[in-house]
Amino acid sequence: MPSGPSTAARTPFVLLVVVLLGGGLITLLLLNSSLNEGSFKLSELRRNTTELTDQEQELQRDVDQRSAPDALQRRARELGMVPGGNPAFLGPDGTVQGVPGKATALPSPPPATTPPATTPPATTPPATTPPASPAAQATPATPAAPTTSVAPQPSTTPGR
Repeated sequence: MPSGPSTAARTPFVLLVVVLLGGGLITLLLLNSSLNEGSFKLSELRRNTTELTDQEQELQRDVDQRSAPDALQRRARELGMVPGGNPAFLGPDGTVQGVPGKATALPSPPPATTPPATTPPATTPPATTPPASPAAQATPATPAAPTTSVAPQPSTTPGR
């Protein structure tokens, strides 16, 4: 009967070893599946990052094309904007420095939309009249002109 008590003493030890090995294998299986899941998420995130980087570069190219000087000028003309005239500045004490000039439309857009024969006679007299008028009106209309010339300057700045 010596084999009976030794088998009975070994049974809990063998069961303990089997449970530990089984638990270790199950833990390794769960750890491996968790790592695989993380690997799949990582590859998906890398793919998303690549797509978003490509999209960002495409958008940056669009911004660069639209912010080029010639594109801004073309877009401003489409919106009806014209280059500003001579600026006038207000000093800290309220004095006006400089002679404000009126913004005039450039002659190149009208000839494309209207016949050239009608446009030059209408354009020539006003072009001759405004240089004489601002000089004559600059002295009496100086207080009213800075208010008008100051308003267009801020409105063009936010338009950028």
